[in-house]
Amino acid sequence: MTLRLNRRHFLGTAGAAAAASSLPKRAMAATPMTMQAAWINDAEFAGYFLAMDKGYYTDEGLDLTYLSGGPDVIPESTIIAGRADLALTTPDTTIKAIVDQGAPFKIIGAQYQKNPIGIVSLVGSGINSPADLVGKTLAVPPVNVISVEAMLKLNNIDPADVNIVPYAYDPTPLIKGEIDASLDFTTNVPYTISLQGVEATSFLLYDFGYTTYNDTVVVTEEVLNTKRAELVAWLRASRKGWIENNVDTTVWPPKWADTHFAGTGRTIDNEIFFNEAQKPLMENPAGIFAMTEEGIAANLSALAEVGINGSRDMFDTTLLEEI
Repeated sequence: MTLRLNRRHFLGTAGAAAAASSLPKRAMAATPMTMQAAWINDAEFAGYFLAMDKGYYTDEGLDLTYLSGGPDVIPESTIIAGRADLALTTPDTTIKAIVDQGAPFKIIGAQYQKNPIGIVSLVGSGINSPADLVGKTLAVPPVNVISVEAMLKLNNIDPADVNIVPYAYDPTPLIKGEIDASLDFTTNVPYTISLQGVEATSFLLYDFGYTTYNDTVVVTEEVLNTKRAELVAWLRASRKGWIENNVDTTVWPPKWADTHFAGTGRTIDNEIFFNEAQKPLMENPAGIFAMTEEGIAANLSALAEVGINGSRDMFDTTLLEEI
């Protein structure tokens, strides 16, 4: 699921990413295609699991290899190393890599139209907006501090007025009252907290000015030029999987208890909650993965607030027109 958030940061080596990736899951078909996920197997990737299990990639003539992610996997490094044809990333890490390192990336789609990362706190904390964070202790993963500070500045709040401390994707300090709030996936963590007998609330950074996509579909320029038809096929099959998953978000997670979700340590009820909570964040009238000119401009504007100055040509919307 990513922060886990920007939980995957490009600054690292391709070799480290190659060593860290886990074993692939395969769905046999004709033309090889490998995708690198952004995190460990959970409902964040339900549409792809469904498309694999129902043979939608096979129907498109693809022999798909699915690589799961994790805290030590850098998706962009995987495609630079040539171990995957496409990767799910966050736009800040991808565009920063293009700007700072000359990485030959193109963003060809976006799973989340609204980034799921947000501020999570306990009900009764009084934290319902950025202004409520003043004087409070907020735990933030180190790679995400820049995003939080941008959100605060966009709301005329001096980041120095918020006590920002490191966060390691563990809600225990919040539950124990050691911190007032944390930055995490709003689609999942509130449910995890509820299992401890307390109720959480949250708000998105997106809703307060930090308007970025998440799980952007990224390829290298070489793959875009040499495997365009296969990328369009992947987008078409993946969209079909997501459409079917979103018809009833309770149906598929139980089927994956002993397959895709095995060993994650989370309950299937948690995955069902996640699957439903993410649905409105993915919706776009033009379809799953669509990137409008307004959406792209909003991303570039938000990233500019943190000194990442991207440009429109880093996005390629033409493949979506061929689905």
